[in-house]
Amino acid sequence: MDFETLRVDHYPIDNELLDAGTVGPELAHLSQVYRHSPRALVWRNPSRDWKLFVLLLPLGSRLSLIGNPIFSQLARAWGLNMRFVGVDAEHHVYDFRALLSDRALKLLVSALGQDQTRSDRPPADHAQIDGALDVLFEALASDLLTVLDARRDDWGRHLVVDSRLEPEAPSSLFNRDQRLPDYLAKLREALRLDLIDIELYGKVLRAMDLRERTIEQRIAAMIEACLDRTIVLKLAKAQVGAHLGCYNWLLMSPRHAMARQHCLARLPFLATYFAEALVPLEAMLNAPQAEHHGLDLDEQLNQAEASTDFHQIPTYDIKSLAARQNTSHSLRWSDTLRRAIDAGQDRAIIEALAQRFAVPDNIIRRLWRETPAALGTPPTWHLTQILRQLQHRDATLWPTTPPDWQALMAQAIPDEAA
Repeated sequence: MDFETLRVDHYPIDNELLDAGTVGPELAHLSQVYRHSPRALVWRNPSRDWKLFVLLLPLGSRLSLIGNPIFSQLARAWGLNMRFVGVDAEHHVYDFRALLSDRALKLLVSALGQDQTRSDRPPADHAQIDGALDVLFEALASDLLTVLDARRDDWGRHLVVDSRLEPEAPSSLFNRDQRLPDYLAKLREALRLDLIDIELYGKVLRAMDLRERTIEQRIAAMIEACLDRTIVLKLAKAQVGAHLGCYNWLLMSPRHAMARQHCLARLPFLATYFAEALVPLEAMLNAPQAEHHGLDLDEQLNQAEASTDFHQIPTYDIKSLAARQNTSHSLRWSDTLRRAIDAGQDRAIIEALAQRFAVPDNIIRRLWRETPAALGTPPTWHLTQILRQLQHRDATLWPTTPPDWQALMAQAIPDEAA
């Protein structure tokens, strides 16, 4: 397999940030960690079943604590900010973060801890450290491949549903707030304590933006090169962008891709909902070893759960709970919506969406005809609140400008989520 470690480039401002006498010892240490920590580990063609693995790493600023068994929960919290993206031979995109075991996390923590000390070692030792890291990371990929080969029928549970490839878009794969929280917080603290001035602070942020954007664009290009070009073009025509959940949705049934593209083009603000609701449902119903033909939805779901390991690992997904994705009402109308979209029945699509979100048909019908670009692609829990805000407004009082739509979306956030 072809392995590569992606790191940020060196900038002249690093010389000032690494000087403890100028910025203080804590910020200097975090700056060193920021400079030397890898941003991603990339495996190209790790096996015949997989085209690409990309492990996106958060900043290892607490590795000294994470490596201590007493703070094992910190290692798990650090691991939750990882993204392990895989693209299979059929061009589907997965996130295998849930398969990163405690053993895998310990291997990563140990390897990254050695890697961060490379700047303190003589040049002759650098090649030895890099060689050890390559062997360790390839062992990690082999370990993950073993797990995937043993649980081949469970792959559908890990399909990406809510991520985008655009670096600065909402729900992007590259969330800097999650990957660099300690470093950003320490920079703000240093500014408040007058350890650095506003000019240096601005230079650091601009350098970070340039460095991170370069890495993010490179990773996005690697992933996009492994995707199905036809499906990517369909998403572009539907004005949805590089939404990986919608990409998987269109790819899972190529003969229905045109009908699904048509629905996305009419209702682009529902892209995240379509992916979150329909990709897991279709993956479950199309499990290779399950025979669902001739059964209604409840019988299909019961048989899928009984005959597969699809729900074997319990999870506590706050997003799906807040969006009420797994209730009997949601599953019923999601299946009705799936059938209507694939059949190309626009009227049935509108009726199914209205029933799913418990709003009048005319709300969905008007949005079908006049889709406001200012809505973007809100998450499902927020989408429900937005539709109900529109329901309680007279048709003549609907927003007409982007600022008006932004104000309505702000009003639609529940108090407990604010």
